[in-house]
Amino acid sequence: PMTPSPSFALLHGGGQGSWVWDATADHLRAGGAQVMALDVPGCGTKRGRDIDGIDVDAIAAELLADIALLDQPILVGHSLAGAILPRMAEQGSGQIGRLVYLSCTAPLADKTFLDQMGLGLHGANEEQVGWPVDIMTSSLEDRYRLMFCNDMTTQDADAFLARLGEDNWPSDVFERSDWRYDHLRAVPSSYIVCEADQSLPPQWQRRFAQRLHCDTVHSIDAGHQAMMTQAKALARMLLELADQR
Repeated sequence: PMTPSPSFALLHGGGQGSWVWDATADHLRAGGAQVMALDVPGCGTKRGRDIDGIDVDAIAAELLADIALLDQPILVGHSLAGAILPRMAEQGSGQIGRLVYLSCTAPLADKTFLDQMGLGLHGANEEQVGWPVDIMTSSLEDRYRLMFCNDMTTQDADAFLARLGEDNWPSDVFERSDWRYDHLRAVPSSYIVCEADQSLPPQWQRRFAQRLHCDTVHSIDAGHQAMMTQAKALARMLLELADQR
């Protein structure tokens, strides 16, 4: 019998939109997959919406409605999407085939995402992710160039940075701290560690993979924006994960 073609739902990270997935989505489709790139309210195709009062649970419910027509999709989230994937798994029990976290953050239950990042440098505080440069003395552009673009050409980095700033996540995601992960023990989950990541150091990604109860952990030689800089390799990895379901 023919194996049905896999379906993927792709969720972007903070300050970004579905546009970051364009190259990876093309490679996935070339591999025979059905692909939907999602937008959090306020981002990408949903820019300009009034996002006041939209909380994490409302975001998860809206995204589950967006993917309702997909059959047991593999839900792939990047970075800040670590706030939303667990909620989608909780609300849409049985609707999702597998969760895949690409360099996702997963704060402890009493920390906000900003608490988890902290204010210091990478490695300065073992309870905080930290930053690659001093956030008090560096410009936002210099910081983002280091955090997101360390494996991009100057031209690609310029183009990427020019697009940042128009996609706004609801503030609830940054302000709340009631994160729940126990239910994820029952959800097939994989984590992809970006080994050259200057935003979330690899050792932190592995710690988050444990918090998220991932049953497999994989590596890709890429910075934080792996879906842009290593689109083909990432798509191949995702298609292999689909084969293992």
